[in-house]
Amino acid sequence: MKITKEFKLVECCGTAYEIGLQWGEGCRESFYQTTANNFNNMELMYQVKKEQVMAMATKFLPLIQQFDPYLVDIMKGQADATGLSFAEILTNRCIFELLFYYQAIISLCTGFAAAGNATVGGRTILGQNIDWAPSATIDFLKVHHEGGPDQYILSFANSSEYIISSAGYGICAMATLGKNYAFNLPLACYMPRVMRQQNIHDAMKLLSQVARGLGYYHLADSNGVIIGIESTYNDYEIIYPDNDLILHSNHYLTERFKDDDMMAYLAEMGYMPPIMATESFDRYKNISRLMHNDYGRITPQTAMEILANHENFPLSICRHDDSSTTPSVTLASFVMVPEEGAIYVTCGHPCENEYIRYSF
Repeated sequence: MKITKEFKLVECCGTAYEIGLQWGEGCRESFYQTTANNFNNMELMYQVKKEQVMAMATKFLPLIQQFDPYLVDIMKGQADATGLSFAEILTNRCIFELLFYYQAIISLCTGFAAAGNATVGGRTILGQNIDWAPSATIDFLKVHHEGGPDQYILSFANSSEYIISSAGYGICAMATLGKNYAFNLPLACYMPRVMRQQNIHDAMKLLSQVARGLGYYHLADSNGVIIGIESTYNDYEIIYPDNDLILHSNHYLTERFKDDDMMAYLAEMGYMPPIMATESFDRYKNISRLMHNDYGRITPQTAMEILANHENFPLSICRHDDSSTTPSVTLASFVMVPEEGAIYVTCGHPCENEYIRYSF
């Protein structure tokens, strides 16, 4: 029998700095844990001192300030609320790029978007499992931006964010790794501005300008628009739905990007177990088969069952790989229904925990 376990919901409003203060106050322990995890892991595994990691993160700051000073003000509020330095908060925001730089990436997520003929009543439904190291933190927030949208945010490790907006659209994000990654704008520093846009078209236009080389995204809105984007460090490809479905895990689907995929290279070099170079394909095949089996009958509830699937356990869609040298487990799962302004969230594995519904 599944249990009911909820994330604490932290509500924030006001100016960007005030949002940062409330965010930091409400999630203080997560900030401490994430900061300790990030620096300890870098030093233990890669002999990189805290000062070196922060110095590397600081190189991103001019790009971030130019692109989104609003986010910089949020980070300043978070620093003041938690007592952490701004450099520590900034490092958390840049951690995925830094993990890539130090070749410490572990494994990752599986997601979908469905609309039109694929779903009951043609409703748009999107969602994914968030998979990472067992010690990583997840916070859940409801944020009101002055002059902007309301948002429900699943904040992963105080950096990457999974968001549904009162503007009527949501986003899923999964890691893809391209070779020769350049130090572009960090993904956790362009995503907040992307998701403050007033509609999916403006969000996608902005995303196509800044998403480069680290991360796959798809967006879906209440009008049935679903669209994704893959990128390398100097190129990108728009992913369109196939029969009203978009499905993804952690490898490139774009043919011309496949030779640039970093997963196989990292496995070959010994930075991750060899199975990690292929298990993304298994998860993709599984979610594709399950979604097509339910085609025309997909509902939030059937999507939840698919996200709890255990085929190829423990490296399954619902991931339980907690004993390997690079453990990765499902920390949270979500299903969004933009037409309802609703997000369903599990705190932990969807096979063990009930989805809780939240709406605007």
